[in-house]
Amino acid sequence: MAYDEELAERVREHVEREKGLTEKRMFGGLAFMINGHLAVSASSKGGLLLRVDPTDTDALLREPHARPFEMRGREMGGREMNGWLYVDANAMTPDDELARWIGRGVGYARSLPAK
Repeated sequence: MAYDEELAERVREHVEREKGLTEKRMFGGLAFMINGHLAVSASSKGGLLLRVDPTDTDALLREPHARPFEMRGREMGGREMNGWLYVDANAMTPDDELARWIGRGVGYARSLPAK
């Protein structure tokens, strides 16, 4: 399944001026990387995959539309990853809410040492 191209474009509009930005297809979606770290991705499931500060994971999971991201594959076995979230988002998601989630991912990616 391809990622949501409309959602990817909306994400791009929020991150296009970030220093160190690259785009890469991964996890079936289109990832937006900051200095080599995934910040946010337009998922093949139609929402966002975010990398966030692991210490914020539990609090963020209490917010509407957020759930744990499960890494799949033989090695991972469907394991939930602390610091990784899936957020239901689509064309109907208000821009300010989308910007808030994107900001979380970008902020955490910026806090990491460049690769």
